[in-house]
Amino acid sequence: MRKKIIAGNWKMNKTLPEIKKFMEELIQNYPEKSQIEAIVCAPFVYLAELVKLAEGTPIKIAAQTMNDQNSGAFTGEVSPVMLNDIGVTHVVIGHSERREYYNETDETVNKKVQAAFTHNLTPIICVGESLEQREANETLTHIESQIKLGLAHLTDEQIKETIIAYEPIWAIGTGKTATHDQANEVCGHIRSVVGELTNDSIKELITIQYGGSVNPSNIVELLQTEHIDGALVGGASLEADSFNQLIKAGVQL
Repeated sequence: MRKKIIAGNWKMNKTLPEIKKFMEELIQNYPEKSQIEAIVCAPFVYLAELVKLAEGTPIKIAAQTMNDQNSGAFTGEVSPVMLNDIGVTHVVIGHSERREYYNETDETVNKKVQAAFTHNLTPIICVGESLEQREANETLTHIESQIKLGLAHLTDEQIKETIIAYEPIWAIGTGKTATHDQANEVCGHIRSVVGELTNDSIKELITIQYGGSVNPSNIVELLQTEHIDGALVGGASLEADSFNQLIKAGVQL
């Protein structure tokens, strides 16, 4: 059975009192029988505190990005060594906002993915198409290119441990959601591409998430599709109650 994961991406939100309140409520109401693994993806400044707050719980803590270098003259950057040092276990790489606003490319994504594995961090690689690409019927070819470049130079074992998050750019924070059939089609294509790069066994084991206006009302339907193994969630992860509802969807599986 593939691992199912709900990752909450807080983006540039929350204060220290807010994260303490969030974690207290999340842990207090955490569904013990859920088959879903929960990950909180937070700004750098709160990661160390979150690792402490999550200690002894099933909740993992992720960074929202990182540099691919271990150290050096990179003012304002955070290295994989630093993330590993404070107990972070996962890192989001190549989110569409990082690609759009900070010039990240498939090549820089690949460098970061390799660095993540070097330092025992599990990468969550984001891929997705724009509305223009979807309307031009370029979705599958664009996603395939992102996958092949993002996973380049990895071993089969590393690819198996990678989490891939399909986030159609046109559905992020817009209230629009790809239908479960649309999302499942692309996630199925991602699985096929992974199979081409590795083998049938690994393609069936890799975790593929969907992201894009995911909320408690649509999560069960998404999780019941053949190829979707969880979600990378934005707005619905900012409140402990709604995030817990997403995790509780795993009880129904």
